[in-house]
Amino acid sequence: MAKNKHTSAGPSQRQLRVGELIRRNLSQILGRSEIHDPDLNRMMITVGEVTVTGDLSIATAFVLPLGGQGQQEALEALRRNKGEIRHLVSQMMRLRHAPEIRFRIDDTYEQMDRTKRLFEDDNVRRDLVQKADDTAAPSDEDSGEA
Repeated sequence: MAKNKHTSAGPSQRQLRVGELIRRNLSQILGRSEIHDPDLNRMMITVGEVTVTGDLSIATAFVLPLGGQGQQEALEALRRNKGEIRHLVSQMMRLRHAPEIRFRIDDTYEQMDRTKRLFEDDNVRRDLVQKADDTAAPSDEDSGEA
C-alpha cells in the first residue's frame, strides 16, 4: 500500500508557520502587558515554542517565567486569562478560527542542564572515551592480518 505523502512524523510547514506566528504574537502580548490581569502583568514570561495540531485547532505554548521562578503561578495566571489571550492572538493574526491555547512549562533548558551534567560525570566521560578509542582502533581484519 502506497504511503500518503502528507502523512509524516513531523509537523507540516503550515503548522510550523502558524505556531511561530502565535509564538511571536503571544510574546508581544505578554511583553506589552496587554492582558487585564495585574498578577500576569507583573511576570516576565518567555514563550519558547508553540506547537499546533494538524487541524490547527489547538496550540500548545511552552512558556517559562524569567529566572524559572514562579512557574505554577505563571501557568495559573495564563490559564485564568486564556480566553482574553486567545482573542488578542486571533485579532493580531486575523484568523477565522482561533486555536485553543494551552500552556505548558518549557523544560528545554532544564533538560539541557541534565544532559550537560550527565556528560560531565566521570563514568560517562570514561565510557565515551573508551568507545571512541574502540571505534578508532583498526581491527585485525582491517589491517589484513590473519
